Amino acid sequence: MSDRRVYDVSPDGDGGWDVKRRGNDRATGNYDNKNEAIDSARGHAKGGNEGQIVIRGQDGKIQREHTYGNDPERREG
Repeated sequence: MSDRRVYDVSPDGDGGWDVKRRGNDRATGNYDNKNEAIDSARGHAKGGNEGQIVIRGQDGKIQREHTYGNDPERREG
C-alpha cells in the first residue's frame, strides 16, 4: 500500500480555495486565490517521498493532477 499523500485543491464555496489532505476533515489551508492554494499543495506534496495534488475547477471537476516522487501508474517504454 502506498504512503502517498493526496491534497485536493478546490473552491471553498465563499470565493476562496481550500487545500485539504484526503482523509482529513479540516482543510490544511484556505487561500484567497487558486494559484496560492496550488503552490501550498505542491509544497505539502513534495515534502515527503510521495505526494499528489488534484486540482479542481469552480464546478468541482478535476482539471489537473500532479504526482511527485514514485508514480505507480507511470509506464516506461
